[in-house]
Amino acid sequence: MDDTTLVGIDLGKHSFHLHGQDGKGRALFRKKLSRKQLIEFFATFHVCTVVMEACAGSHHMARKLATFGHVVKLISPQFVRPFVKSNKNDFVDAEAICEAASRPTMRFVTPKTESQQTL
Repeated sequence: MDDTTLVGIDLGKHSFHLHGQDGKGRALFRKKLSRKQLIEFFATFHVCTVVMEACAGSHHMARKLATFGHVVKLISPQFVRPFVKSNKNDFVDAEAICEAASRPTMRFVTPKTESQQTL
């Protein structure tokens, strides 16, 4: 897993599905973690790019993961949808997030600060 350069996260209320890939786009791992496990995982994981769909919860998670030194990017869900390859499930969504993020022309959403989010 030391070769991992990009991790896509499909956010949920209680569980998070991760898809990790290397610089060439090869899948390296798939994991299902709880919120606590996710924080522990990224606290000890080497610095990489983490990508999530933009939603209210993703901004909080982006701030948290950025404190561990990771580069966090958010993608609007409408840009991820075209990259879902088969029947929709959480692992396929996490893979589609990675696929969308690896496109050179992809537009990303800037994570909001805590003060911006409380407005």
